[in-house]
Amino acid sequence: MLGLHPKDFDLATDAKPEEIRALFGNCRLIGRRFRLAHVRFGREIIEVATFRAAPGDHDSSADVAHDDEGRILRDNVYGSIDEDVWRRDFTCNALYYNIADFSIWDYVGGTDDIKRRRIVLIGDPTQRMREDPVRMLRAVRFAAKLDFQIDKSVSRAINDAKELLANVPPARLFDEFLKLFQAGFAHPTFNLLRQYGLFQLLFPETDNALEGDDTFLSFVEAALLNTDKRVKADQSVTPMFLLGVFLWKPVLEVAARMRAAEKMSEAQSLALAAYEIVASQQARISIPRRFTSPMREMLALQPRFLALKGRRACNLLQHRRFRAAYDFMVLRAQIGEVDPEVAQFWTDVQKQSDDERLKSFGVGDGPKGKKRRRRPRRRRNAKATSS
Repeated sequence: MLGLHPKDFDLATDAKPEEIRALFGNCRLIGRRFRLAHVRFGREIIEVATFRAAPGDHDSSADVAHDDEGRILRDNVYGSIDEDVWRRDFTCNALYYNIADFSIWDYVGGTDDIKRRRIVLIGDPTQRMREDPVRMLRAVRFAAKLDFQIDKSVSRAINDAKELLANVPPARLFDEFLKLFQAGFAHPTFNLLRQYGLFQLLFPETDNALEGDDTFLSFVEAALLNTDKRVKADQSVTPMFLLGVFLWKPVLEVAARMRAAEKMSEAQSLALAAYEIVASQQARISIPRRFTSPMREMLALQPRFLALKGRRACNLLQHRRFRAAYDFMVLRAQIGEVDPEVAQFWTDVQKQSDDERLKSFGVGDGPKGKKRRRRPRRRRNAKATSS
């Protein structure tokens, strides 16, 4: 309807998850909060949801639970399509495509809202946000991706309920982080998150560092624009890079305090500071170790780019985090944090032959030159033995 290609298709049916599993041998059931069926076809996974109904319409023994703030902890009350539509979040996300006659079923005026390019919640906006605070992030993500305007009623509900985002499990927020910043619309998403006061709930240290620091803001925006460019060019992106960008200034500040309190190298202080900042960040977004470890390495390598001569500088090219650290350093050069000539040196040296590279680093022939003679080992006197 918007001239775009859908990321995927979700299937909805009146068959219960156990009935779907009985039909497909290549099916497994997932989820406790919402029971879903995943049917695998080769590398494709078809996610199948069962129509849901309002819990109040069924008996008290239904599989449903809420927390004290009204957030849905579990909702496996099944119903019909007429009931299911009212459990959806946004009108533009509540259209059903009937494969029997290829018609679109619209119960809530979603087609009109799509034409108006509006993000509108189904039902009472404040209650819907309380049921699932992640809907605030979804509203921002849809608006950024589709170039929609968020309806005023939704904006008010976000403002009233945004503090409830702190109740969402950190592991779930990491999944949302990936959707927000790894889908090719990271820059407009970032701006909307800040506009609605949501970014500070996800990255409090970063948000504090951004206040009044236009240089750091330029650095973050350059990284976001670069990420969007890579996604649209079908190039690989990794969460650890943007996480490193977001946490860079907080890490720098903690590292400076560490060096002032105790004698250590800049690389050591950056590695330790990154560990401390990541530990603090985990309270908001649970970042898997497979991303935090390489991120700390990437940040700790930054001082090594300032050394342009010697064998150690040459060996930096072989480091497993060199490419990510290099891209990070180039972004720093764009905002004046690193001398542009240093960035140009490391850009040029990657294109050189082995001999040219050794010459650039001033290491001569390296291992091919004179070999250092080893001193022969002295033999220990054999112990005398009595006959």
